[in-house]
Amino acid sequence: MNKQPIGIFDSGIGGLSILEEINRVLPNENIIYLADNKNCPYGNKDKSDILKLSLKNASLLIKMNCKAIVIACNTATTNAIKEIRDSLSIPVIGIEPAIKPAILNTKTNKIGVLATEKTLTSRLFNKTSNKFSKKVEIYEQIGYGLVDLIEKGKIKETRDLLKSLIDPMLQSNIDQLVLGCTHYHFLIPLIKKILPKNINIQDPNEAIAKQTKKILTINNIQNSLENKYKNIIYVNGKTEIIKNMIKLNGEVNSLDF
Repeated sequence: MNKQPIGIFDSGIGGLSILEEINRVLPNENIIYLADNKNCPYGNKDKSDILKLSLKNASLLIKMNCKAIVIACNTATTNAIKEIRDSLSIPVIGIEPAIKPAILNTKTNKIGVLATEKTLTSRLFNKTSNKFSKKVEIYEQIGYGLVDLIEKGKIKETRDLLKSLIDPMLQSNIDQLVLGCTHYHFLIPLIKKILPKNINIQDPNEAIAKQTKKILTINNIQNSLENKYKNIIYVNGKTEIIKNMIKLNGEVNSLDF
């Protein structure tokens, strides 16, 4: 039995989709979530700034007595996970674009990746892509402006922008679209309206939740109590969007971090 919470951080509201999935897979686990929307988005920042912000978030979660940390941000994972793991003694779970399942399931040998600039240019992303791609062509597209609109709760307003970003990949005959930013999870209903039915959307949320469960079990730090989870969310910017985006069993608080 270990009642310490799992810590999760993201540059804003995107990682709430990961939180929801972890709630489903690990219903006994309490979660502390940091939404660093004051500094959102991370995807257009320098690597040094991404690293500084990510280490700050991880340090705060340690002070909050978290037993494991989930980096619910592709940009932070691909640019800072090694340094975070090196600086901590607890398990750290990262999130990467679902390149592998996309490559394993493609029939046209062409996949598309919609992600932030810093994710697509990171060493970890390129290492993963090169490891699994081989004969598969990967079409990369930076999701210019999407995170800003999502953070403002303007989901419907992303439609035309989404279409302009996705159409060139469709013309290249992709049959898998990888979502390389947790914020994009909230756009899936719109994306499905844009994509032909034969194209699969690869979203890593379920895999991350299962990996978190596996890591807790391996380290024998899972909570065996049968109490339902409680989420505590700390936001250093506006809290209204988070309260409107997701139904939570827990609380949303403002915190300057």
